[in-house]
Amino acid sequence: MAETSIRLLKLLALLQSRRDWMGQELADRLDVSCRTIRRDVDRLRELGYPVDALTGPNGGYRLHAGTAMPPLVLDDDEAVAIAVGLSGAASASVDGIEETSVRALVKLEQVLPAHLRRRVNALRSATSTRAATGPLVDAEVLTTIAAGCRDHERLRFGYSSRQGEESRRRVEPHSLVNLGQRWYFVAWDCGREGWRTFRLDRIEQMASDGTRFEERELPGGDPAAYVMRSMAAPHRYRARVTLHAPAQQMATRCSGTWETVEPLADGRCEYRSSDDSLDWLAVRIGMLGVDFEVHEPPELAERFRALSARFGRAGGLPPSGSVAHAR
Repeated sequence: MAETSIRLLKLLALLQSRRDWMGQELADRLDVSCRTIRRDVDRLRELGYPVDALTGPNGGYRLHAGTAMPPLVLDDDEAVAIAVGLSGAASASVDGIEETSVRALVKLEQVLPAHLRRRVNALRSATSTRAATGPLVDAEVLTTIAAGCRDHERLRFGYSSRQGEESRRRVEPHSLVNLGQRWYFVAWDCGREGWRTFRLDRIEQMASDGTRFEERELPGGDPAAYVMRSMAAPHRYRARVTLHAPAQQMATRCSGTWETVEPLADGRCEYRSSDDSLDWLAVRIGMLGVDFEVHEPPELAERFRALSARFGRAGGLPPSGSVAHAR
């Protein structure tokens, strides 16, 4: 009986970890026969767990969402991760999640073993979070997109662009990205036949249309980097500078979204960056900590001369062209 109970818990944990399972997969994982899996599924149903049977050549199972959430089966690391995540959710940018997360955290901590509670408290005491200042997003929108990404199901929604233009979209969701103040998600836009980035706070009437799709390969592979590139609007000033240092040395210092470093044959490297402010562009280059030569734009070289005179006066140097008198 004890062995059967342990196997039922393992089966439940597997069904909770993924949407669909083939019967043979579950049998292989638990080292039993498919007939035993069928009997164990029947026992779970008797206990109130809504396990659906999947049609197909090999058959399968899915833990269906019921009227009440069944107990979750978590290992130690999963329990700690959820507790710490709930603790930080009070400062999240998801609408209405603060109070809910606190209630869930209280329930979870009541059942955590002492050794896990100590781990959670240690992580919480050593972690500092900053309250979100960006626009709030709807928790239901967030979870619908996450489910679409996981299950490869197309989504439909209304979207308002930066200019206020409204449209209806049908997409294949790929990834959710949080950049601190805002939530985004990356998806293949079926109507426009291309990759797009969407802000979650501009989405309305999000829903799954129930159709599945084969996952596409995202250009570059990194969703966060893709969002950053899509946000990179052309700047007014674009600098091209030769740095008197190897590219390998400078690569770690030049890791911004709008910065690139290319090696030159003489051991130096070419640095490119852009900004709407010449002052910020000049300061960014000056803080690289190496000698350099400015090639373009010409306004940048002039700004360096103006800054040099200003910094010189702040440091007590005589104005350019004047003679310092020794005492």
